[in-house]
Amino acid sequence: MDAHRPRAVAAPGEGRLRLCAEAAGDGEVVCHGDFGPWNVVWHDDRPVGIIDWDFARPAPRLHDVAYALEYVAPFRDDAECLRWLRYPAPPDRRARVEDFRSACGLDSTVGLVDAVIARQQDNADLVRRLAEQGVEPQATWAADGLLSELGNRIDWSKSHRHLVE
Repeated sequence: MDAHRPRAVAAPGEGRLRLCAEAAGDGEVVCHGDFGPWNVVWHDDRPVGIIDWDFARPAPRLHDVAYALEYVAPFRDDAECLRWLRYPAPPDRRARVEDFRSACGLDSTVGLVDAVIARQQDNADLVRRLAEQGVEPQATWAADGLLSELGNRIDWSKSHRHLVE
């Protein structure tokens, strides 16, 4: 298939295809766009599939790596790690970033924190744009205060980068 043609991406279970309007550029792959544990199908403790490809598009590999790393490290305050993410104790984020780097085959952690912060900002911007267009569930999320929460996460990541670098 010609690398400069748009790709059709299957939306599993919905019986439709979505056209990725952007052509893949140099160094790009088709990224999931919302690659978090909630979109992984698990069998016991092993991932066996990935679902929900609504935001799939060509992008640098680091796009999905940074998005996943936000949740794997995680880039959250200790209270949220304990309450929402159900950690039994505050995580050793630096060790988790290093393990993630190694598992992904990355040579270095240099630039990963900046990539995560940029991805957090991209996500907040996307939610804002979709909410302004009246797209659901983003419009409801914005009305319920998610944009403020996302801003707080970005601020936390910027001021606590020492915990992960």
